[in-house]
Amino acid sequence: LVLGFAFFFCYVMSSGSYGYFQFVQQWPPTNCRVRIKRPCSKPRPLQNFTIHGLWPSNYSNPRKPSNCNGAKYEDRKVYPKLRSKLKRSWPDVESGNDTRFWEGEWNKHGRCSEQTLNQMQYFEVSHDMWLSYNITEILRNASIVPHPTQTWTYSDVVSPIKAATKRTPLIRCKIDTATNTELIHEVVF
Repeated sequence: LVLGFAFFFCYVMSSGSYGYFQFVQQWPPTNCRVRIKRPCSKPRPLQNFTIHGLWPSNYSNPRKPSNCNGAKYEDRKVYPKLRSKLKRSWPDVESGNDTRFWEGEWNKHGRCSEQTLNQMQYFEVSHDMWLSYNITEILRNASIVPHPTQTWTYSDVVSPIKAATKRTPLIRCKIDTATNTELIHEVVF
């Protein structure tokens, strides 16, 4: 019985069974500022939240499924107009290789959603969500903007995002060891 459950569980995880999507946006300055092992090779001076990914998830384990079976990333499916949009909303902020970043996100997460979204739809929906849930603008409207000394509480940041999106976001922070301060890294909803 236990072995049967284990096989079923492995099948469910590899086939991409999920209950909801996590839409993850990242703050590029933090992403590069706190990287110690592999510094950003081509950091971009971006001052907007950008897409990290659209991740099919389960309530019991939000990090699953990933690396599902399915069609591998095909660059030709990212038609020129979509490519132009993604360069703005979903750039590779670490190395500047946008195509490799998109390929990695599709192969790790997107393929798990193939029963709902094909590759083109996956990227189109992600870009549209980025436009609809513009975290940079939401925070700016609440007078929360990058500042060298100003700090905000968790609720200061969560409240305007929750009001605008009607969802309670998860805010992921990283520690800047140079200043021993927490910096916003990602917003997930």
